Amino acid sequence: MKGDALDPKALIREAYQIEGITQADCRTIFLDWALSLPDDTDTQEALNGLVERYVGDAPDHPMSVVLREGLERMENPRRRGGWRSRTRN
Repeated sequence: MKGDALDPKALIREAYQIEGITQADCRTIFLDWALSLPDDTDTQEALNGLVERYVGDAPDHPMSVVLREGLERMENPRRRGGWRSRTRN
């Protein structure tokens, strides 16, 4: 099944069609979606578009939760690991 610029493999669209899908399943699909985007795609812009497209119609769907979490983390990134995150004497 062919998608569009926001969802090239139609992974997100299909996730909304799966009966009984869990949040863990949605996170896996979200990761696959993110990895399948073309290199020149603005990920935050694509994610904003998906949130606008799907979350309003299904705010409690597990994929909606994952999309909102992804958007929130992109807007408020935090550093994880590396020498700067280690405590110093």
